Amino acid sequence: MTRTVTNKVAILILPVFLGGCAATAKEGVYSNAFAGFSSVQATTQAASGKQSVWIQDRQTAETVARQVRDMVHNKTINADTAVQVALLNNKGLQAAYADLGLSATEVWQESMFENPVASIGVLGIGTPELEAFRAVEGMIVNNIFALITRGRRIDLAETEFREAQLNAALATLSLAAETRRAWIEAAAAWERVGYLNQSKAAADAASELAARLGDSGALSKSGQAREHVFYAELAGQTAQARMEARQAKERLSRLMGLWGDDLEYEVPNRLPDLPGSLPEKSTIEADALRHRADLQVASIELEAMAKQYGLTEATRYVTDLGLVAGFETEREIEDGEEEVSTSGQAEIEFVIPIFDTGKARKRQAELNYMRAANLLAEKAVNVRSEARAAYDAYRSSYDIARHYRNNVLPLRTTIEEESLLTYNGMITSTFELLADTRAKINSIMLSLDAKRAFWLAEANLAPTVYGGGSAMAAGAGGGEAAEAEGGGGH
Repeated sequence: MTRTVTNKVAILILPVFLGGCAATAKEGVYSNAFAGFSSVQATTQAASGKQSVWIQDRQTAETVARQVRDMVHNKTINADTAVQVALLNNKGLQAAYADLGLSATEVWQESMFENPVASIGVLGIGTPELEAFRAVEGMIVNNIFALITRGRRIDLAETEFREAQLNAALATLSLAAETRRAWIEAAAAWERVGYLNQSKAAADAASELAARLGDSGALSKSGQAREHVFYAELAGQTAQARMEARQAKERLSRLMGLWGDDLEYEVPNRLPDLPGSLPEKSTIEADALRHRADLQVASIELEAMAKQYGLTEATRYVTDLGLVAGFETEREIEDGEEEVSTSGQAEIEFVIPIFDTGKARKRQAELNYMRAANLLAEKAVNVRSEARAAYDAYRSSYDIARHYRNNVLPLRTTIEEESLLTYNGMITSTFELLADTRAKINSIMLSLDAKRAFWLAEANLAPTVYGGGSAMAAGAGGGEAAEAEGGGGH
């Protein structure tokens, strides 16, 4: 009798053991609040040289807020400071890190066994001779299909977790690159405002000179109007440039996540001078293939699709399989005496693949795999091209900016100085002197644009190698260069 009871108990608790909730090593790894973030930190620090923080409690938030305030409040910040502040203080980046945490919980969830489902049924309630009930059934149901596919599902979830790590790193690098470009745009905009202010002062003097010449009869009304409108247009351009500079600074503030008193910071009024020489980056194409985070994401997506395809192939015919175990205790009245008997039960439930043979799921998995493979191949080609384009823009924009600095501006200065000398000697007319002044202002504006294009191209190099940029941003620095060179046959 004792052995029979033991067997029944064993049958009853078998699914419990199969679906047991024993702790696993993976649970310990993926239940960590910062699961996977150390890898993100290492990747982004190697690429940007800046630290990133995942804020998950009030103490860390207060520490970061003080750190940010110390870096920006009443300070003139450089590009590196702007990038560091953005990585610490941008809330959108913290949301991207939360996605990493969600992916970790997915692996954590998959690493746990499914809970068994228990049910108890009371039959024959109100039977006249038995009064309360006639039979009691207890059942425990466990999803055997989930147990069989558990290893594959964990493997797939871990692959997706690695993809989430790379996406978090990509979001960090993207923010760093975007912030650096925003700082360059803001500094270039304020530099443009400074030169326009200087030019406006010169145009103001020319406008007054034109007015005096007009009063003496030496300058016609059309000549006076020409100088007055030049000053008026320049004043309008200065106002436009000042508005664009304020907008550029606001964009930088948004990326750095600043508001309130922290907005009391300054951007330099000019971009740094051009470097004396440029380092050679002959291996930039190979470096990009080796380090680009978005290319690695595409590779992991292909890996995940392959695993998903294998899982679909293995479970093509069966999508649900359950083990049911339990007992039934039945009461009977015979010859006026109550007899109680208990018997064990065991059942297997599964889906019969009559209508859905899994062909559609298999075909869907095949197409998803082919799609991921083609996207990876396309990405590799694009990465190579983007690396070449970014380096070409870097070199070309540097040469163009140097050309304006070393050749165009000195020539314009010489022309203006000679015009002034000849004007004082009454050789050059007033019109020629003013025309030379206008031409010099235009050349200075072109020189500023060329310097801005170079620093943008320089800022696009790191995203080209490590990820976080875009094809449009990569080509931004070279667009003006190509335009300046004219339409060749290349």
